[in-house]
Amino acid sequence: MKRLILTAALAAGLATGASAEGPSGKLVLYTSQPNADAQQTVDAFKAKYPDVEVDWFRDGTTKVMAKLAAEFEAGNPQPDVLLIADNVTMEGLEAEGRLMAYPEADVSAYDPAVMDPQHHYFSTKLITTGIMYNTNAPMVPTSYKDLLKPEARGMIAMPSPLTSGAATIHMAALTSNPDLGWALYEGLAEQGANPQGGNGGVYKAVAGGEKLYGFVVDFLPIREQVKGAPVAFVFPTEGVSVVTEPVAILSTARNTDAAKAFVDFLISEDGQKLAADMGYLPAHPGVPAPDGFPSRDQIKLIAFDPARALAEDQENKEKFLDIFGG
Repeated sequence: MKRLILTAALAAGLATGASAEGPSGKLVLYTSQPNADAQQTVDAFKAKYPDVEVDWFRDGTTKVMAKLAAEFEAGNPQPDVLLIADNVTMEGLEAEGRLMAYPEADVSAYDPAVMDPQHHYFSTKLITTGIMYNTNAPMVPTSYKDLLKPEARGMIAMPSPLTSGAATIHMAALTSNPDLGWALYEGLAEQGANPQGGNGGVYKAVAGGEKLYGFVVDFLPIREQVKGAPVAFVFPTEGVSVVTEPVAILSTARNTDAAKAFVDFLISEDGQKLAADMGYLPAHPGVPAPDGFPSRDQIKLIAFDPARALAEDQENKEKFLDIFGG
């Protein structure tokens, strides 16, 4: 009988990933990271926790969420952890009770503004959106309003908030700024801007000279400028919007020990140094920014309320369609 009890206890420990040395067992990760970044993240985590087997699925946040929604509908969600683009999506999951709180996670070094106060999700990076320009452009913009000048007419590329999570948050942040508002987007439409696709297309259009200015996530031009590309990135005077690539544990997670270890790793200094090595601005204020970035304290973030953005998301997108057309 004692042997049966011990065997059952051992099986339970393996199922949850518990062990004396650390977490073990299978961890299922759904992520929207680029493939190379996801592989690097998994490899670094496994180097620290070799007894954890990581199965991961990667796609854009919209497709990851569509897959997960189907699994919710079937009553069989697969991931233990999510690592996706934005807080607004996490707010939606939190409102549905889909995320597990992890109040023991050490976020003491972080700006509270970038963390969920309920500890349901945790920011791992600061991926800002500002202005990219081609270095052959006749004007170096310092403000979003500079894109309304005659020199920029017909020369502006923008990702669409209908397809890009970062563009959605950028739109919500700029239009809620009283100095910019929807007047900025109306002015951009009058300038001939035609938002479409994602950030990669904006980068290619501006780097190739088809356009001279664009809204884009910071790391694309900053990475390539260091390599000699004819591009530069501006952190406008009004500030930048930010997506934080948050990580969260699902309330239905099967391996909570490994999931907590994964969260702890990403927000640790080692995890944040990994983000910087990949060319991203770390969310941890004590970890230096990679080459090409100003120091963290020189970057002004536009105030952003993810709960409000979630509530106003449909209204904002309808307004966007009214301005730019379907």
